[in-house]
Amino acid sequence: MRISVKAPAKINLTLDVLAKRPDGYHEVEMVMTTVDLADRVDLTLRGDGEITLDCSASFVPDDIRNHAYKAAVLLKERYRVREGVHLYIDKQIPVAAGLAGGSSDAAATLRGLNQLWNLGLTLDELAQVGSEIGSDVPFCVYGGTALAKGRGEQITRLNAPSPCWVILAKPPIGVSTADVYGNLRVQEIPAHPLTGQMLRAIQEQDFSLMCQALGNVLESVTLSLHPQVRQIKELMIASGADGVLMSGSGPTVFALVQKEAKVHRIYNALRGFVKDVFVARMLGAQEGEMLA
Repeated sequence: MRISVKAPAKINLTLDVLAKRPDGYHEVEMVMTTVDLADRVDLTLRGDGEITLDCSASFVPDDIRNHAYKAAVLLKERYRVREGVHLYIDKQIPVAAGLAGGSSDAAATLRGLNQLWNLGLTLDELAQVGSEIGSDVPFCVYGGTALAKGRGEQITRLNAPSPCWVILAKPPIGVSTADVYGNLRVQEIPAHPLTGQMLRAIQEQDFSLMCQALGNVLESVTLSLHPQVRQIKELMIASGADGVLMSGSGPTVFALVQKEAKVHRIYNALRGFVKDVFVARMLGAQEGEMLA
């Protein structure tokens, strides 16, 4: 038996850091949404109880360091499953890009195994397991659009934002989330994102207000460490994007656009500057992730 599951990328419409927690994590408040740039996770039942993994990207680890592999191990041990699984990840989301690619692969694995192994778990139960893998995994289990609090595991699901085009550009650099958070001084953050304004923009399907409310407190840290990220952002703005923001800890920057004519202008401008440029639509609402 074989199942295929979509693993869509996420972008942060807002990312606020409120405090450093005693457990070493940061207290965050984020509005996140999915876009239709997606990996695909194929899950094939194994009768021998083994868990194996292959990936279209050769540099992606195929052991417990991989979030999807870790998700399978955790679910198998937690629910004492006898069967195994072979995972194949068709990688389309850039790695270490601030788009939760690894977390989305893990979430897709949890959803797929729930069906493949006939576990009968709810999304809430899968999200609880996901919280032990990574902070973005619970959101990715639900998909769609949500407000995330705590260290990212407290999810309040939201309606879909106003539909639009999303142009994503990733410079050829890696960004360490730990380094970005390590260089963030919470008490010195000059301005926090207008989370309430973003929630209102989503509720009212107000595209203009959504663009005005974009904000990410990690952006200034990453921009200071990596000038290429700043250059991408400035190029998007100069090319006429309606709203521009870095996603997560970076280095991917995205532009929101309503008019298709602008999409081509921004895409062409970026392609002369960086190799990894993607055009997507905002998904926003939860879709049926299971494929034939």
